[in-house]
Amino acid sequence: MKTTEPDTDRADEPGGPVGLAADRALLSRTSTAERVADILRTRIAEGYFQPGERLSEDMIGKALGVSRNTLRESFRLLTHERLLVHRLNRGVFVRMLAVQDVVDIYRTRLLVECAVVHDLGEPPYALARLDAAVGGGERAALDEDWRGVSTANIHFHSELVALAGSARTDELMRSVLAELRLAFHVVDDPRGLHQPYLVRNRAILEALRSGDRTHAEGLLAQYLADSRAQLVEAYAGLVTDDA
Repeated sequence: MKTTEPDTDRADEPGGPVGLAADRALLSRTSTAERVADILRTRIAEGYFQPGERLSEDMIGKALGVSRNTLRESFRLLTHERLLVHRLNRGVFVRMLAVQDVVDIYRTRLLVECAVVHDLGEPPYALARLDAAVGGGERAALDEDWRGVSTANIHFHSELVALAGSARTDELMRSVLAELRLAFHVVDDPRGLHQPYLVRNRAILEALRSGDRTHAEGLLAQYLADSRAQLVEAYAGLVTDDA
């Protein structure tokens, strides 16, 4: 019996030329929205846009030279990441975390970061980028650049998770740490929140350098428990649970 290959060139099929052309246009718009989202995500992380602040479509759209539709798609992406919130008839705002959000973020960090260290396997480990993050924080502290210390601490934990070599885990941690910075901006005490942990970053690094991942995991678990307690106590005095 003669068989024929399916006709994949038919314009009325989902995979045909007409459908692909439409998809290409959509991809172009989505790519632009993702780039805009990257810019806004960075600005939110830096504190340029503060928690609770309303984002102006007109101002941001004109500043970036993008259409309203593109900007709204970028807002949608960042809302999905829990960095923004849409309030009916009021607009889009940088999200203000509730205390329980902070607790949940640390629960996620504990599960992910400790699992990465636990599963590292046999040493030696590729620690160059982690070492650079620790050194960057220490140099920023010497300059009394406490925002720089905060950023270096975020990099430390990102690079720690990156040791797993998992793009999925990296993406998860980028989202979690970006959300966490919303709480840091509310407390607005980068020296008090981050300076005490510089020496602990160094201790975790040195434990990994020596090949003792069990000790490093224990140090990290205690680090995260202490950081959570400190941040929750400070944050709870500044916001309400219905934030």
